[in-house]
Amino acid sequence: MAATATPRTPRTHGALALLLLLTPLATAFSCNPLRLQDTTFPWDSLQLLRTMAPSPQQPCPHLHTLLPFPDTLLNTNDTHQAAATALHILQHLFSTLSSPSVPAQWLGHARHDLLNRIQHFIHHLQQCFAANGRLVQRRGPRNLHLNINKYFRRIRHFLQNNNYSPCAWDHVRLEAHACFRRMDALIQQMK
Repeated sequence: MAATATPRTPRTHGALALLLLLTPLATAFSCNPLRLQDTTFPWDSLQLLRTMAPSPQQPCPHLHTLLPFPDTLLNTNDTHQAAATALHILQHLFSTLSSPSVPAQWLGHARHDLLNRIQHFIHHLQQCFAANGRLVQRRGPRNLHLNINKYFRRIRHFLQNNNYSPCAWDHVRLEAHACFRRMDALIQQMK
């Protein structure tokens, strides 16, 4: 006995077509517009950083170091490139600030909150790339993300060369502060 196929009505075809159209649209806009908490992320993180690692009461002797950030990464009109740069910076910041050698006077609860916020934003950005089916693309004549790697490698070497002193960590706190300000510029470009 042969099975008879039920004929599809125009309504069924229309619903299938609509579903096929909406799926890519929903995926394409999964990261845009940014949620309100995403746009306030850098400033909220700066506040947590201030709470976690207040400025030292006694000034540290000037530590001679050059830790130039590759600001060319901030000059992009590509939403996905801005998101990829933000993701890369946050992954390094998380790694640095979660180090077991942070100063004892840095407040643990605020540090925990800051690391949770960073991890949450990293997860959000990773989900955006997964949902969009796009890999983080590196553009330009050379891999600019290698410059971010070098920047954070210089920070790690700076800490090592200064025996993870509180003064060295204070300098890293200032670098983290600058990174969160850069994140604000990248988030503005992701809108």
